[in-house]
Amino acid sequence: MISIDEALEFVKNCARPLPSQQVKLGEALGLRLGESIISTIDSPPFDKSLLDGYAVAADDATSTRRVIEQVIAGGVPHYAVEPGTTINVMTGAPIPDGADAIVKLEDVGLEDVGLEDVGHEDDKRPGESTIQLPKSGIAAGTGILPRGAAFHVGQEVLTAGRHLSAIDIALLAEVGRPELTVTPRPRVAVLPTGNELVECGQRVEGGQICNSNGPMLLALLESMQALPIDLGIGRDDPKVLQPLMQQGLEADMLLVTGGVSAGVMDLVPGVLQELGVRQVFHKVRMKPGKPVWFGEYVREGQRKLVFGMPGNPVSTLVSFEIFVKPALRVLAGGTFIPPQSQRGVLTDSIGHLGKRPTYYPSRIHFGQRKQGLPTVETLPWRGSADLAALTRANALTVLPEGNYEYSAGTEVDFLTL
Repeated sequence: MISIDEALEFVKNCARPLPSQQVKLGEALGLRLGESIISTIDSPPFDKSLLDGYAVAADDATSTRRVIEQVIAGGVPHYAVEPGTTINVMTGAPIPDGADAIVKLEDVGLEDVGLEDVGHEDDKRPGESTIQLPKSGIAAGTGILPRGAAFHVGQEVLTAGRHLSAIDIALLAEVGRPELTVTPRPRVAVLPTGNELVECGQRVEGGQICNSNGPMLLALLESMQALPIDLGIGRDDPKVLQPLMQQGLEADMLLVTGGVSAGVMDLVPGVLQELGVRQVFHKVRMKPGKPVWFGEYVREGQRKLVFGMPGNPVSTLVSFEIFVKPALRVLAGGTFIPPQSQRGVLTDSIGHLGKRPTYYPSRIHFGQRKQGLPTVETLPWRGSADLAALTRANALTVLPEGNYEYSAGTEVDFLTL
């Protein structure tokens, strides 16, 4: 039996990022960028107006200007601004030649005698409209976003390895990238095993229980942007388990629950070995989750990770949090990050017996602080089959190995769920 740190090191050494793939822009949200994005355009592609107003030459001393054209976003100026003239521009419109500032629409006096159609679809030329500029004048550059101010041709706008957000998707669209290279979502097969399991909604006979591990793992995988594959329930029969596990090994990762301990029906390690999966470790000094099994399957240069987790649901959850999550991050192009504990203060006393560290369901009250730390309420818990306790938990208190009693006010480590 190995320590948690030793087991994590084994998992880290086996996990590799998945090969990059080309995907459409609309499929890239939440994925990691597999290439650096170099812009082939300037943004904005022209000097543009930041507001609705009038394009003027700042050094023109004329206080009254004749409006010679109107330009909306998407249009282009057909005239240049000359002394004594101005052009009415809308937000996003290009800046006309001869202009170096925009006077806000609300800051001018306007005598409008109508607009004359000059034959351009989006633009009109005023007849005898004039504006009166504010007495305070205007500085050059006011109201203008210069060409390439946001980014320019040849600039790296997104770096490889970035976790793509909705804003990143918008930027990629602006740059004109309908497709890009990313690390794909890991495909993870889920196989709960046991003769006692029935699917949710089916009639439960004597000695049977509903399959809760399968739905829990599928939901956890969804929350991590993985692509879950539901293999159904595997019965405790090698002839049933073998084809299901073989199917699961087509995915990037296989998660099996149940059948990994030392009972007469704990068949999973043997079946995996027959399929060519190399055992890396079996049994870790932790509670719950001691029987956890980990192996790797290498075929035609492709590496598949396999986790066999105990059948009790809390054991499954703890094993997933400690070992599966860090491995998934690596497959998805991220770095291997072991579980990161935080510090809190117990609100009540708790005792511990045994040589295995325990992950104890707890409720962290981040708004209630003592000694500058959040308070930790350990919850009533009846062991690794007590899934109900976890519905109130938002963390696992880490109780080190040994025989001791912690009193209220003791500082402890916890892992958030």
